Amino acid sequence: MAICPYCPYMMEPNIMIRKLAEILPALQNRPVKRLVAVNAVDEHTLDAVEEAVKAGFIQATLTGDPEKIGATCRKMGIDQGMFTIIPAYSEEEAAVKGIELVASGQANILMKGLLSTDKYMRAILNKDMGLVSPKAILSHVAVMENSEYHKLLIVSDVAIIPYPDLSQKIIQTGYLIRVAGMLGIDIPKVALIAATEQVLAAIPACTDAAVISKMAERGQIPGAIVDGPLAFDVAIDKESAEIKKITSPVAGDADCLLFPNIDSGNVFYKMNTKMCHSEQAAIVMGAKVPVVLSSRGDTMLTKFYSIALAALMA
Repeated sequence: MAICPYCPYMMEPNIMIRKLAEILPALQNRPVKRLVAVNAVDEHTLDAVEEAVKAGFIQATLTGDPEKIGATCRKMGIDQGMFTIIPAYSEEEAAVKGIELVASGQANILMKGLLSTDKYMRAILNKDMGLVSPKAILSHVAVMENSEYHKLLIVSDVAIIPYPDLSQKIIQTGYLIRVAGMLGIDIPKVALIAATEQVLAAIPACTDAAVISKMAERGQIPGAIVDGPLAFDVAIDKESAEIKKITSPVAGDADCLLFPNIDSGNVFYKMNTKMCHSEQAAIVMGAKVPVVLSSRGDTMLTKFYSIALAALMA
């Protein structure tokens, strides 16, 4: 196995995964991972973690108030004996205890339960905890299954970096390639999204995309076909590319989309989930282990698939 140059996980070959549900059989012959769910006192988190434990690809430790965890388990008919419970009586304490388990090598995956994203991320980024190296870049990667597209779409960043600079976009591109590789896509096609295919100096998304594309062309970003700037319609629709006379192996067949900012990425993500009823899995890349950062509005299935993706990456 080889080390990915963009993140501290191992790379190994996989069969191509075309649906999120296909992650589950891909986990069957892998070692069971240990997940820590931080402040796991809510129904959605416990439901998803229970399903993942039952599916056999993780063991689970929960941090949080044991009485609240027990009450929620009883309400939902969950056997709390399937979990290891670490008592913690505040969001901050639950986060610290969860991260200590991961940092000490006692767990492979970290998951957000019922606590604010700010408190969760602040604990992860605490240098004293040792979960993130000083120069690491954390970035959100989502794998989306939209019935109107012919394969999975891997997208970034919809949740963490508001306005990434060029160096951050290069790292984000590497993360997209890394996730695509673990889904069995040998040479993923990465589209660098902008409002236009023209390289316009006045639009940073265009000039950054042009630089990253040239870097990939010269072998500085290996393992993928990278093109941009590409408008969204050109990236995912061959007819649009033909009408605009855009010739590119990525056009109309992108595996990965790198959005120029959180505004465009987040709107795309929520439009897919709320209007297209797409399902997805999402993790944070760049820490020493995969981090599940679920939204309060995410479904149980989204959280379950996110755990499965994290187990695949761990």
